[in-house]
Amino acid sequence: MDVKTSFAAQTYAQARPATAPSSNATGQTGAGAAFGALAGSFVETLRAGEETARAAMTGGADPHALVEALAASELAIETAVTVRDKVVEAYQEILRMPV
Repeated sequence: MDVKTSFAAQTYAQARPATAPSSNATGQTGAGAAFGALAGSFVETLRAGEETARAAMTGGADPHALVEALAASELAIETAVTVRDKVVEAYQEILRMPV
């Protein structure tokens, strides 16, 4: 075995763990964890809005809390739709690229 080849293999073996994606406790990488947290926040906002609306229908919440919950839900949905539109637009732009 050539010394240069051995050195290259050893250097690659040492560098490989440094380039491996880091994961958190759930096994997701940085971007995946951030997206998961964002999706969880979105779901929690919608769930809180539904609970407040249900409480307002039974007389358990004041109208001001209902309006705040509906505004938060509307903002969360508009944000999700905007992100979806940007992802679709980026995908379409990738499809238009020449190979």
